[in-house]
Formats: sequence, structure tokens, C-alpha cells
Amino acid sequence: QVQLVESGGGLVQPGGSLRLSCTASGIIFSLYFMGWYRQAPGKQRELVAQVSSGGTTNYADSVKGRFTISRDNVRNTVDLRMNSLKTEDTAMYYCAARRWNRGEPDYWGQGTQVTVSS
Repeated sequence: QVQLVESGGGLVQPGGSLRLSCTASGIIFSLYFMGWYRQAPGKQRELVAQVSSGGTTNYADSVKGRFTISRDNVRNTVDLRMNSLKTEDTAMYYCAARRWNRGEPDYWGQGTQVTVSS
């Protein structure tokens, strides 16, 4: 079956950095758009960053210049490097995979919590 397993969340101070990783299995990874979504309490889930099978990236305006998404089509991993973290980045972060660049993802990870607090 398909599995997306995230790691790397935690507690960090404002201005700090974290790296999230997601390992996929059960899919032909190189065919999928891979993304990181997040959901804060009381807010809607939002797409934070996405990388296409060919490496094209896009980011939410709120994280541009601070977050970097990357993928490794050999290891079936997608990473999200987060720098200059702000308290408003606090959320549950989810790895997701979708075959086409539209609609909801086909598969989701279980999520990893990121908390930015002093």
C-alpha cells in the first residue's frame, strides 16, 4: 500500500530552522507532484510548497524566500527546509502526493507537528 512517512518536526525558536523529510513507498514516486501542506488550529489547510516530477517548485507567498522544497527521485524522498521560522508557521505539516497538478492530493502522510515559540 501507499505510505508517506514524515519526520523532522519539533519545537524551535523564532528565527530558527527545521528540515522536514518525507519518504514515499507504494507509488511510482517520479510521476507524482509532491507537496507539503500545513494546517494550524482553527485555520484551513494550505499548500506550502510543491515540487513537480521534473523539479519545478512553487511556494505559498507567506514562505517564499524562507522555505525550500526538494526531492530525490532515487530515494523517493521530498524535503522541506524551513529557515527564519515565525510563530505563524506553527502548524501540523503534511506530506502529500498527487498525480496531476490539480485537485486534492491522492495520498497523505500522517503529519508532523512544527511549533515555533520562544
